[in-house]
Amino acid sequence: MEMEFEFLGGADMVGRMGMTMKGNGMTMLVEYGLSPTKPPEFPLPAPKIDHAFLTHAHLDHCGMIPQVCGRYNCELFTTPLSAEVGELMMNDTLKIAKAEDYVQPYTVGDIERTMRAVVPMKYNDTISLKGVDVTMHDAGHIPGAAMFEFEKDVKTVYTGDIHTESQRLVGPAKPLDCTNLFIEGTYGGRSHPSRKETEQRFLAKIEEVIERGGTVLIPCFAVGRTQEIMLLLRNLGYDMWVDGMGRAVTRLFLDYPEYIKDVKHLKSAKKRFNEVRNGASRDNARRGDIIVTTGGMLDGGPILGYLKGLKDDPKSAILLVGFQAEDTNGRMLLEQGCVKIDGDVYPVACELQRYDFSAHADHGQLIRFIEKCDPDNVIIMHSDTRDLFLPDLQDYNVILPETGKAFHLEV
Repeated sequence: MEMEFEFLGGADMVGRMGMTMKGNGMTMLVEYGLSPTKPPEFPLPAPKIDHAFLTHAHLDHCGMIPQVCGRYNCELFTTPLSAEVGELMMNDTLKIAKAEDYVQPYTVGDIERTMRAVVPMKYNDTISLKGVDVTMHDAGHIPGAAMFEFEKDVKTVYTGDIHTESQRLVGPAKPLDCTNLFIEGTYGGRSHPSRKETEQRFLAKIEEVIERGGTVLIPCFAVGRTQEIMLLLRNLGYDMWVDGMGRAVTRLFLDYPEYIKDVKHLKSAKKRFNEVRNGASRDNARRGDIIVTTGGMLDGGPILGYLKGLKDDPKSAILLVGFQAEDTNGRMLLEQGCVKIDGDVYPVACELQRYDFSAHADHGQLIRFIEKCDPDNVIIMHSDTRDLFLPDLQDYNVILPETGKAFHLEV
């Protein structure tokens, strides 16, 4: 059977993912996200959808789902954990839109209808839609992240975001034999340093900063990175605090232990960190040794308050552990040594270090994953460096889709 595929966003860039699959009398949507820029950037409008699939709950994959499921009342297939974390992210998107006077892409009612439309799936579950069998697989990346395998006449795999090596929080994605492989290429042309060496350098820097009398400030993404860092730090004997949405996400992760590699370790990490719940505990956190807090790109959340208090202290350090997108405070700090707080730009005297704790597979890992899947067709998405894969994929028919331009494959 032939199906028509069209990317509504995210084909040749990292962000605002969305892809339609049309054929056999139905239209399916795989992911529908936004780019959390200022203001947010959205994918192309979606047509009427019969079934939607969500790989995981990062905003660039889930952020626009309510605009589809809330309005078309279509089923949303995802893990129950991704659904619950996604609901947090969607509501936060509306909160930010109202606070910043951005366009509100959907309503609270749309989010509520989306949650009622969720059809929860577990890894290795299979459902059948008009003769197309859809199986969910573990994608690594973050807890609850999924790959989808579509099978009619041949197998088509859509990876979403994947990591092929084990992290502290989750295990790796496993290759799947298929004919068509839609795969992310976020780290095309780039390699991660050794995770073990990165962790050792990170822990050594923390010890150095605390011994000289400073505070360690670690801005973190709420979903996945906060918990990965907490697991890494859980055995340290310091006064450690966690603030922001990451606290709620950690509790949700613990509600679904089947998606966590070692739930005992995550419970232990949660106990070791003091939770900031109000102004008084935030004051205590400022006097602590380590603060792990949202937001990861220094653009919102409690991080700005902590930055305001610590920016002039050369003994303290800001340790960046995530990607810093263009036009964000984090990128400004990296490139110019200053940040914007409440509309004013301030120089930062703290020490600044950056560490690679990516939850994505790098170039070499992706190539090895592709080779083990052994597809005929490789469709590379979620990347602005896709051409860099071509020399390593000469044995495959490589498709580099363009947003808004349909193409056809046998499925």
